Amino acid sequence: MRTVLVIDDNPAIGQALSLLLSLHDIRPLVAAMPDEGLSLLACERVDVVIADMNFSVDTTSGEEGAALFRAIRARHPDLPVILLTAWTHLETAVELVKAGAADYLAKPWDDAKLLATVENLLELSENARAAETARISRRRRREALERDFDLCGIVFAADETLRTLELACRVARADVPVLITGPNGAGKERIAQIVHANSAVHAKPLVAVNCGALPGELIEAELFGAEAGAFTGATRAREGRFEAADGGTLFLDEIGNLPPAGQMKLLRVLETGEFERLGSTRTRRVKVRVISATNADLPALIRDGKFREDLFYRLNTIQVALPPLAERPDDILPLAEFFLDGTALGEAARDALATYAWPGNVRELKNTIERAKLLAGENGIDVEHLGLPAIAAAASRNLDEPSREAVDAALKRAGGVVSRAAQALGLSRQALYRRMQRYGIAE
Repeated sequence: MRTVLVIDDNPAIGQALSLLLSLHDIRPLVAAMPDEGLSLLACERVDVVIADMNFSVDTTSGEEGAALFRAIRARHPDLPVILLTAWTHLETAVELVKAGAADYLAKPWDDAKLLATVENLLELSENARAAETARISRRRRREALERDFDLCGIVFAADETLRTLELACRVARADVPVLITGPNGAGKERIAQIVHANSAVHAKPLVAVNCGALPGELIEAELFGAEAGAFTGATRAREGRFEAADGGTLFLDEIGNLPPAGQMKLLRVLETGEFERLGSTRTRRVKVRVISATNADLPALIRDGKFREDLFYRLNTIQVALPPLAERPDDILPLAEFFLDGTALGEAARDALATYAWPGNVRELKNTIERAKLLAGENGIDVEHLGLPAIAAAASRNLDEPSREAVDAALKRAGGVVSRAAQALGLSRQALYRRMQRYGIAE
């Protein structure tokens, strides 16, 4: 239940606030003195504190309230504190808000304003708690994934990528075809490697063929092999990729480019494990796990009569979707750091990388970093070395640099939810994380 701790040595104030909170489904706890309040905080889960600025020792300075706030802040740095103050303590209260207090209310308070403030802070606390729970869950899921599976060195931080990897690893042991979808350059081949590496045939070959990189008349020979004389230039017999992958995994990239004759033969292999080389009547048998990938809309190709519907259903037993890099922005800077390989990267360049849309996905990011390293030399990469569109570079230069106090205040208002604080500050989430790191502010 939502809980608010009231710390005030005036019994009438404690009773009034306790009644007000109870009437609005908020559990009140009341302490008369600072030590009692700190003891309650040590043993109770509290969402918000309402603390008086002065106690019986001194009724004018507000120093007792300031000392209490600092003690709460030291022991419970993320706990919102509302200060109750008389006009004589206003200056001290304002200073404490700058130091991290959630708000201050003058005595006598307005019930509606106090309740609105408390409700807002309770919502932020709930959001912060949910965000922390989600963060812990993500960390544990990632640790379990890295412990139990071979991730083939993939670099990632985004939740979207974590979910994709969890699915890929979960289906890896199933001896069924897998279809990986996603745009060009997003990393579909790496997902295929992960599926193979965690499959029952991980010790057997993983053979890859790009169906979009071969002329249509050669794809069948590439997949199924050919006898000498089967076509012009075939001077000797050669095995195809299916034979090379026998007992292991065959990765068919850009499967949407497979011509109709190749589609028919592929369907037969998937159904029976049988095929013939070009120019041969001898039937061969293989045991191959097929992983395919495409950036095409296969259902649209089916409607246009360019892709067999029965083959689609055979390939699509399990579908693993890899989102474009723009939809997993938390991956951008970790990938950039990996490609940088120790090269320094300026703050404006980081912001430009984090805010650019990356239509070419990971491949474009890698090429951008490689080019920038050549242009920058030993002096480190700045925004002009990236060669990104001027709008992205200008946006990165125009970001205001928030102070530590502004970052602290934004995080407090957002209940510790970094994405909300970043939005309030006009920064990307990655940019705010970097400023938090620079200022020594814990997440």
